[in-house]
Amino acid sequence: MTIHYGGVHHLALVCRDMEKTVDFYTNILGMKLVKGFDLAHGSGQHFFFDMGGGNLMAFFWFTDAGDAAPGIASVGDLIGKGSITSAHGSMNHVAFHASADEIEGFREELMEKGVECSELVNHADVLTVPGKNRTSEDVDDTTWVRSFYFLDPDGIMLEFCADISPGSDEISLPVNDKGVKADGRGLDSLHA
Repeated sequence: MTIHYGGVHHLALVCRDMEKTVDFYTNILGMKLVKGFDLAHGSGQHFFFDMGGGNLMAFFWFTDAGDAAPGIASVGDLIGKGSITSAHGSMNHVAFHASADEIEGFREELMEKGVECSELVNHADVLTVPGKNRTSEDVDDTTWVRSFYFLDPDGIMLEFCADISPGSDEISLPVNDKGVKADGRGLDSLHA
């Protein structure tokens, strides 16, 4: 038997206030709330939002959930304003598909609704400044995807991301837990 994938059914996150979460995802982001129910034994709630394409974004609210831990269980800050590092086993961010023609309008709409957004980021398929970054100031022939980032009411980093080009088929060697690749080198950006 071979396992076949048809995409993501749902991604389940945890919120502090289900009412604020429902308001943000329905009234700000425009997602349809498709299911919501109380959990057994009075332990919380579970709600599902339609992201399109047969994909759902779900949230739990637990009566006994621990406090948020920015910089550990989630990003510490919005990209461009501080560290986006999060701990091993954490979820760093969720990216939604957007078309290249609409991404700037999406950003403007969210900002008009009072949502703080990052600048548009043009993610390059190659190191644009050796040893420094993989971004370009403008969309150019190195741009792979274009995106912007924002936080939900619980500090979960979200992204709208538009494909610009297919990019190359080059894949870096993965590092081990010490940051070393199988060929003995470290990260390319540190050795360019």
